[in-house]
Amino acid sequence: MIELLSSSALSTVQDMGRDGYLRFGVGTSGAMDRIALAVGNILLGNDENAAGIEIPILPFKVRFLEDIAFALTGADCSAQLDDMPIPPWWAMQARKRQVLSLRVPASGARAYLTLTGGVDVPVVLGSRSTQLRGQFGGFQGRPLEKGDVIRAIGAAASDAAATAIPPCGFGAEPPDFALPLTDHALEEKVIAVRVLPAGEYDRYTDDSVRAFWSADWKITPQSNRYGYRLEGPTISPTGAIEKRSHGIVPGVIQVPHSGQPIIQLRDAQPSGGYPKIGTVIEADLWRLGQARIGEKLRFVKTTYEDAVAALGSIDHYLGRVRNLAGLYRNLSR
Repeated sequence: MIELLSSSALSTVQDMGRDGYLRFGVGTSGAMDRIALAVGNILLGNDENAAGIEIPILPFKVRFLEDIAFALTGADCSAQLDDMPIPPWWAMQARKRQVLSLRVPASGARAYLTLTGGVDVPVVLGSRSTQLRGQFGGFQGRPLEKGDVIRAIGAAASDAAATAIPPCGFGAEPPDFALPLTDHALEEKVIAVRVLPAGEYDRYTDDSVRAFWSADWKITPQSNRYGYRLEGPTISPTGAIEKRSHGIVPGVIQVPHSGQPIIQLRDAQPSGGYPKIGTVIEADLWRLGQARIGEKLRFVKTTYEDAVAALGSIDHYLGRVRNLAGLYRNLSR
């Protein structure tokens, strides 16, 4: 168990999401950075879909109420266990009464805290993820608050040998290094994400299409888990586009009447009527999950074949992490 010692605005319990319910009007929810959650669970020997705590606003502080292993992934938050610094993307043992502190991140936007066996909250519609709009799932359907006590499923749900952690802990290579995008945008401190043209792509002016691919798009303060509202050149259609409400998924880039794009994210509603100019590929959604308010994005045009190959690269990376974690646990026995 852990007790929250700080006000943790918008920190929520999330797993990989609530799939299969879009047709009933229920969004996916789930971790904004699925890779970070998966790696945290792999380091602990958990099921990769086990629920963890997504922490988007820092600083953040918790007290351990029992001996338990934990992992920190995602944003680099200069974490400390009592007075001991903890490297990013790291797993180790905590002792009863120790305090874990996370500071404002040096890089990234969201940290993930995973616990042995996963966070123990009820499964609702096949997932432990928090659905903020519907106020269900997760911890009482709401963000975590100071004083909340969070239980872990614990070693009973995991192989005790698999959850063994070396005395000094161990970690994984962050995906920023393992899965770089070789695009010049990265050299300019702009976050690049690969995008496929979507349904109404051909309904925009040539100048707008050129601007869509070449501009740096600023993430505005009106952004959250529902979607990122962007600021940049005005995207104009060749004529009026009238559409009925239709299905959308995380990653879809819609263009409202203002001409300023909106990227739909994990808490997005399952339908909408704005025209779609592009879709961020599934393999790059984690990059959006670690993008901060005020940072800039650039869209890199890609193909369906490359989008599928990118998912293969993530699978290969996670496979290496699994092998490394297994090696460390074997050595610690």
